[in-house]
Amino acid sequence: MRRRTRTATRQNGTGAVGLVGDRVYDVKNHGGPDQAVYAYAREDLDEWETELGRSLGNGVFGENLTTQGLDVNGALIGERWRIGPDAVLEVSCARIPCGTFQGWLERDGWIKRFTRAARPGAYLRVIEPGEIRAADPVEVVHRPSHDVTVALVFRAVTLEPRLLPRLLVADALPEGEKELALRRTTA
Repeated sequence: MRRRTRTATRQNGTGAVGLVGDRVYDVKNHGGPDQAVYAYAREDLDEWETELGRSLGNGVFGENLTTQGLDVNGALIGERWRIGPDAVLEVSCARIPCGTFQGWLERDGWIKRFTRAARPGAYLRVIEPGEIRAADPVEVVHRPSHDVTVALVFRAVTLEPRLLPRLLVADALPEGEKELALRRTTA
């Protein structure tokens, strides 16, 4: 993780969700309970460093949780991670790149390049709040019985819409993605 100590918070109804101190600037398209925490793997950042020919520090993709030794893109929707003694987060969906993200990287064509690579990282919701410290291990405490991974959701929503019907078995998928998959199934 890129910061020393953070607290994962959850409030029912209106209020803050995510890590204390983070700010969401585009609340219409980002944030909320299904996108409370963004996780990206250090190993994927290392691959991007090689491809882009520049150093990429933890957090450069806007992630507030940089993991190591965990296949974030292979995580199942609904998978739960315990981080530290108390915090439990649930994998909810894939990150879809936007213009703001392209602006951070200052690369023309970045959205298309990131999409083709299909290493999106995962959004998580806070199930149990708690403090998270740098170097806290991430323990997978629950894995659903389906095969819908973050990478599969990303491919279905971006480049391979024929995969959308497969997403319907993932109960923890946010309503927007479920509706998109359902429309595709009934079309």
